[in-house]
Amino acid sequence: MSLSREELANKAKLAEQAERYDDMADAMKKLVENYKPLTNEERNLLSVAFKNVVGARRSSWRVISSIESKTDSSEKKQVIASAYRTKITEELKNICNDVLDLLEKYLIDEETMKKYKDAAANNENTDMKDSLVFYLKMKGDYYRYLAEVTTEEEKNDSIIKNDDNEKEKDIESRVFYLKMKGDYYRYLAEVSDGEQNQAVVKKSEDAYKEAYKNANDAMAPTHPIRLGLALNYSVYHYEIMNKPDEACKLAKKAFDDAIAELDTLNEESYKDSTLIMQLLRDNLTLWTSDANQDGDNDGEGENN
Repeated sequence: MSLSREELANKAKLAEQAERYDDMADAMKKLVENYKPLTNEERNLLSVAFKNVVGARRSSWRVISSIESKTDSSEKKQVIASAYRTKITEELKNICNDVLDLLEKYLIDEETMKKYKDAAANNENTDMKDSLVFYLKMKGDYYRYLAEVTTEEEKNDSIIKNDDNEKEKDIESRVFYLKMKGDYYRYLAEVSDGEQNQAVVKKSEDAYKEAYKNANDAMAPTHPIRLGLALNYSVYHYEIMNKPDEACKLAKKAFDDAIAELDTLNEESYKDSTLIMQLLRDNLTLWTSDANQDGDNDGEGENN
């Protein structure tokens, strides 16, 4: 017997409290497949579930990759580490593709995108606009995660999605999913190399760039989704592209623009927005410090 919408949401909340994020993601996947559009609460549950599921694998991948790369490790240990890293990579890619499939089949499918576009054209339904920003940001995030783990041998793998038809503009909700797309490609970029790395990095860049334009066109500088996009896009420039100056420029602009309109923040988004602003400022402090320390080393900052 299939669970109701309320039962699936409650199951996801219970799994979150128990820190069983795989179960939480499974519940939210079923909810998305059977009930739409999502409420704001359901949307956030979806994001939290998969963020934790993929985050655990990303952390594991980095630890194992570090062990594998150590020159003082025995050959046998390196072989074992390599095999284990491959296993984690496959898990991470499967998770990313699950999220991207949910987005493209259920949350930003052609029918739904038409509704979003009509709402934007008529300047109505703010909640619908916010949802699209959220989902597109999410889509960008997960393509970025894919970019971190894609290898050259997988160049023609179906995990790489074509976004050529994703050109609707001036709709706030697009930003969220494009950001999500950029993020998950970035995660893949962290663990990929060669031509495949270049391909997924470009996918991440394209998603972030489109999200950034839409956010600047349609959202207030203090909007938490716009700030979150700026935060992650700047991290992309710093960690993936090794462009600390560009990262600092983007983060500083987002922070300064938000500060200038801080008095317009409503109570509902104040906490989220100010938290992200603090993260932007922390990154700026760290990156500026790194740049100063590396000033005598060809002017290039270190990758995180």
